[in-house]
Amino acid sequence: MVTKRNSLRLAAVAALGALFLGTAGTAMAAAPAATDPDPVAATAPAPAPAPVASAPVASVSAGITAKPSVTSVQAWQLFRVTGTTTGLEAGSTVTLQQKQHGTWVTLPASVHTTRNGSYSLGVKLGIKGLNELRIVSGNTASPVFTVTVR
Repeated sequence: MVTKRNSLRLAAVAALGALFLGTAGTAMAAAPAATDPDPVAATAPAPAPAPVASAPVASVSAGITAKPSVTSVQAWQLFRVTGTTTGLEAGSTVTLQQKQHGTWVTLPASVHTTRNGSYSLGVKLGIKGLNELRIVSGNTASPVFTVTVR
């Protein structure tokens, strides 16, 4: 005979199993299998699944924001690019890229993100004119921003 306590345990185990599978990128509906041949238990309504408090982690996509401290600088003048990341591990490396002749070139300017995903990067540019820049980490890139070097 299935007791209320056992049915709640089965529902909790099923919900946790589905949550763990969901975070691994696999969606699955879990329902406890009936193992008791008791005809009364077979006609009893199934217990409601336990509510899950948070959304699966796998549904969060990675993203990076970037904001320069200035829009115009002298050649080799220090400025900062700050922003936040989402969906990346704390301590991930973010790197500055510059568009040169239609190709993204990785510059020697990188920093690790903090525990909350933020970063602050000191930058000096020497190519005069309008510079198209972005921050990248792996396959994730920020929107393009521009800084004019005079």
